[in-house]
Amino acid sequence: MSNHVGSNFDNFLAEEGLLGEAEATATKRVIAYQLSQFMEENKLSKSAMARRMQTSRSALDRLLDSSNSSVTLRTMDRAARALGKQLRIILT
Repeated sequence: MSNHVGSNFDNFLAEEGLLGEAEATATKRVIAYQLSQFMEENKLSKSAMARRMQTSRSALDRLLDSSNSSVTLRTMDRAARALGKQLRIILT
């Protein structure tokens, strides 16, 4: 017999209508973390990183703020390119 009662946490979030938001927040936090790590490793200031991304410092600040959901795909793509990566969005 299982020690766990009920469903898993993803099922709970889905039932409450919160799964999509939770996944989006987690993705945003990963992007912000990777970007912060890249900046730290390469000793880049926010201003220098914004120039590298060809965007504004305020757009970079929004991207680095994991609680701010007003980030465009264009900004995420510029961040990915600054990391030498490619942004991929997959619908599953």
